[in-house]
Amino acid sequence: MPHEAISVFDMFKIGVGPSSSHTLGPWKAALQFIDSITKEIGLEQVKSVTVLLYGSLAKTGKGHGTDIAVMLGLCSEHPETIDVNSINPSIQKIKDTKTLLLGNKVSIDFDPSVHIQFLYKETLPFHPNGMTLIATTKDDKEFKETYFSIGGGFVVKEGETETNISSTVDLPFPINTSNDLLHWCMKTGMHIYEVVFENELTWRKEDDINKGLLKIWHTMRDCMYRGCQASGELPGGLHVKRRAFDLNKKLTNNRPYQNYEEWQSIIKNGGSSFQYILDWVSCFALSVNEENASFGRVVTAPTNGAAGVIPAVLQYFITFCNGNSDEKIIQFLLTASEIGSIFKKGATISAAMGGCQAEIGVSSAMAAGALTEVLGGSQKQALMAAEIAMEHHLGLTCDPIGGLVQIPCIERNTMGAIKAITAAQLALQSTPDFAKVSLDKVVKTMWETALDMNTKYKETADGGLAVNVPLGLSEC
Repeated sequence: MPHEAISVFDMFKIGVGPSSSHTLGPWKAALQFIDSITKEIGLEQVKSVTVLLYGSLAKTGKGHGTDIAVMLGLCSEHPETIDVNSINPSIQKIKDTKTLLLGNKVSIDFDPSVHIQFLYKETLPFHPNGMTLIATTKDDKEFKETYFSIGGGFVVKEGETETNISSTVDLPFPINTSNDLLHWCMKTGMHIYEVVFENELTWRKEDDINKGLLKIWHTMRDCMYRGCQASGELPGGLHVKRRAFDLNKKLTNNRPYQNYEEWQSIIKNGGSSFQYILDWVSCFALSVNEENASFGRVVTAPTNGAAGVIPAVLQYFITFCNGNSDEKIIQFLLTASEIGSIFKKGATISAAMGGCQAEIGVSSAMAAGALTEVLGGSQKQALMAAEIAMEHHLGLTCDPIGGLVQIPCIERNTMGAIKAITAAQLALQSTPDFAKVSLDKVVKTMWETALDMNTKYKETADGGLAVNVPLGLSEC
């Protein structure tokens, strides 16, 4: 089997919430479409653009902001750099004027209610997250391309392979499975993060890798900090109240602070009881995913819907395990990314393909393995922790109420973070040589479970809580 080459910066992408597969992916597809138009026919030749959304993109697209993402992509806005505060005004302007600045250069007629079509009953065969973009020229010819958002912000154009994530470079340590990874660790004596770093040098210089990973962490950290300072309701109509704000105030006893460093100092010196630490881990995860639900800046880890698990566990390590060093943070992210890529290659990180086990389950496994290694665990213990975390997420469905990444998604990030920490502690107190279940067996099982899972539990809002809880209502 050929080995896929997936970079740590493919697994961790800076973008905008609320969904990597339904927001970031379609956004990137629209940007690719603009590039294709520019090369093939020229932007000035376009009279109109129509967007067709299929399958899960149609069924939960409005709740995930798929239409918003596509419009921003067509305007050549980039998810990593856009001012998130400009999103709502920009979209409102398109709706009011019924025009769109294609590629940020050419004004065309564009009515979102007409030119974006949600085809709820149609699904394309390759993947549930399919979309077709059609540009009609001034001489009434059509130029169209179909894309698939396959999870974690990865995009594949119809008829092509995953060229954007699976390159033809020759890595010094090619890895598809955890057995491959363990083989290289045992052969070289290197830690997991060292193997991953050596592979990463294929694409980037050492200094660029370190700076890039710290930028990833700082984006996660800033998102977490912002989420703890923001109050009110989340957008979308479910009237979900932000909880991280009140929990943060309670846990800090309303003590004043001016920045992240002062905030962290208050947290670290505020206590060490199990309940105190548990509350903070939950607060960390809640804050990130409340930001994600509000179209805030987040990092796919490996997806937006699961973006809170890894920051919460890493912040736990930094604050409560004396892990506040750039070196340890980089090691954590390198190890986490490799575990995520193993799931990406052997199963899926798309909830539309595998349910929430593919998102929260994978993120919990990534965090568990990374935490184990930076706490001094062996390579085998790290892989064991990842296995434990996923084993206890198997079969987890994706059933977002109203198609919004809010209920049960936000709370699930707290559960994933806590399970990751528990899995790490179990692995650190265990002897992996006597383990009955390997990580590769769990990856295989997860994929088989995904294939067996009823489609209504795969990010369609057609089953589970999505149909049993009335929209906008709560039950006592």
